[in-house]
Amino acid sequence: MTPPTRRSLLVSGVALLAAGCATRPSLVASDQSWPELEAVRITASRHELTVRVASKGCAAKADFVFHVDRTGRTAVLAFARRRLETCRFGAATQVDLVFSYDELGLKRGERFAVANPRL
Repeated sequence: MTPPTRRSLLVSGVALLAAGCATRPSLVASDQSWPELEAVRITASRHELTVRVASKGCAAKADFVFHVDRTGRTAVLAFARRRLETCRFGAATQVDLVFSYDELGLKRGERFAVANPRL
């Protein structure tokens, strides 16, 4: 057996790097329920997590805080409002808040669940 060449090592390294970049955190169903948390709708994409919340028209990302619990094998995210929404601009609607996985502290390929009830 011949030793690997520089070219084969380089190609192998690039292939491994590309495979690592293709993975993203994966959303799994939560086996726990916290009814006191606000209901949200979650959409997971390759680079970010979109959290849809009910709003009276003035909800912003800065009004929300999140917590990541890593005590189990799956990370559990919980989203909550920092302050109540007091504006009265009109009819109730929904607002999308976008968080990157890095912003949430999730690692590439990590499994996570969201504790909030579904909207």
